[in-house]
Parts: sequence; C-alpha cells; structure tokens
Amino acid sequence: MGLRAQTTTTQELPLITATLMDYINGTANGDPEQVRRAFHPDFNLYTVNDGDSLWIRSGAKYIEGIKAGEKNTRQGRIISIDVEGNAAMAKAEIAIPGWRIFTDYFLLLKYEGAWRIVQKSYTWRPWPKSEKP
Repeated sequence: MGLRAQTTTTQELPLITATLMDYINGTANGDPEQVRRAFHPDFNLYTVNDGDSLWIRSGAKYIEGIKAGEKNTRQGRIISIDVEGNAAMAKAEIAIPGWRIFTDYFLLLKYEGAWRIVQKSYTWRPWPKSEKP
C-alpha cells in the first residue's frame, strides 16, 4: 500500500468507527435517530433462521423496533475494519448478557461525504451457561 493510500485509510478509520458507534450506542441507549444516522435508508439485515433459510429483514422495520429512550444491557465492540477507497467491511460483537452474543458483519460505503452501513449480516450464539450476566 502506498503512503497516500495508507494516509487516506488512517483518516477514514475514525469516521467509519463513528458510524459503527452510532449503531452500537443507538441500539443500547434506545436512540432510533442515532441508529438511523448509521444506515443507508434502504439497508437490509440478513441472517439464517432456525429453519436453515435465509431471513431478510427490512432495516426500516428494524429501526422502528427501537423504542426511544429504552436503554438495555447490550454491550457492543468493534472487532475489525477493512477499508479500501470508499468501501469498507467491519465486524462487531454485540453481547446481550444472559441471552445471546451476536456477531455482526457490515458493508459500508462512503457517499455524499459520509460513511453509511448499506448491509448488515449477522449470526449469534447463546450466552455461555457458565457465565453470569
């Protein structure tokens, strides 16, 4: 990677992180507007359901389900970010103590001067029985 590309990537990482944190903090703190800022308006969520079928959920419906002001015990952290030009991939872990640990994969694009999540795919595992929340 040339110096220019490395500098550009370094400059973009805080902006991508801020977008991901809008999602993480907005969902934990019951702030649908903060979550909405992180996503393209037409994004979808993808996962595999218990019947081993692809389940596609509308991002708009997902955000509608966030109750304003209703905080919860979600604990999120960014695991990795890979960026090239105006495209990025990110991985985050969202733990809901006593229930599940989600692994989220995001595709992000930078357009109109800002990074937005355009797709979220995720999987989950149960909270370990030996760990207390």
